[in-house]
Amino acid sequence: MSLHVMKVPDIGEGVAEVELVEWLVTAGDTVAEDQPLAIVMTDKANVEIPSPVAGRVARLGGEVGQLLAVGAELVAIDTQAMAAGAGSTPAPGVPSGLGAPSVPGALSTTGASRHDGIEVPPVERVLRAGGAGAVPPAARPLASPSVRRHARELGVDLREVPGSGPEGRVRHEDVDGFAARRRSVTRDAGAAGAAGSAAGSDAASGAGSDAVQTLRMLGLRRRIAEATQEAWRRIPHFSYIEEVDVTELEALREALNARHAAARGRLTLLPFVLRAIVLAVREHPRVNARFDDEAGLVAQHAAVHAGIATHTEAGLLVPVLRHAEARDLWSMAAELARLAGEARAGRASRDELTGSTITVTSLGALGGIASTPVINRPEVAIVGVNRIVERAAIHGGAVVARKTMNLSSSFDHRVIDGMDAARFIQSVRGFLECPALLFVD
Repeated sequence: MSLHVMKVPDIGEGVAEVELVEWLVTAGDTVAEDQPLAIVMTDKANVEIPSPVAGRVARLGGEVGQLLAVGAELVAIDTQAMAAGAGSTPAPGVPSGLGAPSVPGALSTTGASRHDGIEVPPVERVLRAGGAGAVPPAARPLASPSVRRHARELGVDLREVPGSGPEGRVRHEDVDGFAARRRSVTRDAGAAGAAGSAAGSDAASGAGSDAVQTLRMLGLRRRIAEATQEAWRRIPHFSYIEEVDVTELEALREALNARHAAARGRLTLLPFVLRAIVLAVREHPRVNARFDDEAGLVAQHAAVHAGIATHTEAGLLVPVLRHAEARDLWSMAAELARLAGEARAGRASRDELTGSTITVTSLGALGGIASTPVINRPEVAIVGVNRIVERAAIHGGAVVARKTMNLSSSFDHRVIDGMDAARFIQSVRGFLECPALLFVD
């Protein structure tokens, strides 16, 4: 046996450890050079780690959910077996390319394993092995890490799920539909088998379930939990909420879309908010900063690199729109759409997810009346956009319908005083309520 020990690579500057999100192989699998071995996470970005050599997987260096230091052993591959021809086909009962179980005590083909103190028979690992049932690495279904995790939680084999996405990609709804159909079949079979049961069984069948589903905090969800907990623990937050009349702004936005949407794309509210923030930052530069509380240094930035809180299937990501101060409305709209698409498809790079100087968060139509957003540490301010509603208001001495929304923003009280925060938000409000000012430098 000639072992090639692959270590956790240095994925990017400053990264000391990664989280093992998913194994794409298991011990005994035959792998080709450049075949993905595992998915790891760092700075909220998932990265596939390919194999540098061809051979047979001898051992895995960790379990899903484990944090591995850069330079630690990731996987050991027997290259001699491949060279000798022993690795040309998978070992009996071990189809190449099957994803490893995500729980400690992964199932083995050579003996029983234990999980939570329960011995698990090895036969479950070799279901569909051999013959027409074997699945080669190339047939591994396309799915995001969050979909794979969701399938594991439901006990669904992704290879059996028809994908409705591009190129047959399996989506969350495909997994849910498959699981629902399987439950229906199981329920029907159970009903048929219970046809001759006692008369009192009908009442018992309506009893509520005491089942409890325990989910491990993994991947992006764990990173979100750690980041928000650390931000809340270390930053003395205070929030400031102000109502903004956006009637004129919405009229302007509709007019610009009617005139330019076909050629330049449609404008949402967010580019206008970003433009207002850019202009307000010129008057109140202290909010566009990052605070190194260990060194006691506040880095005040001239450029506005706006973090955009974005909901994805895997959880919250914050891609960064760089140099918002140098962009017009349509350039911002195009970049916002691109960043959101990359984040939701799981393709956002580490560079696209780091380096923001102030963050904007919005839940759109679900934005509610007010909120208290958590600061994206080490920034010192976050601007929250609530939904637009039409309300009766006094305008020009008459009661009229006006479109209003709230800005719910949070600040780091170590750096930003309450008066400074209020002045900043009032500046943003002034630009939004008189939108002509957005175009005046």
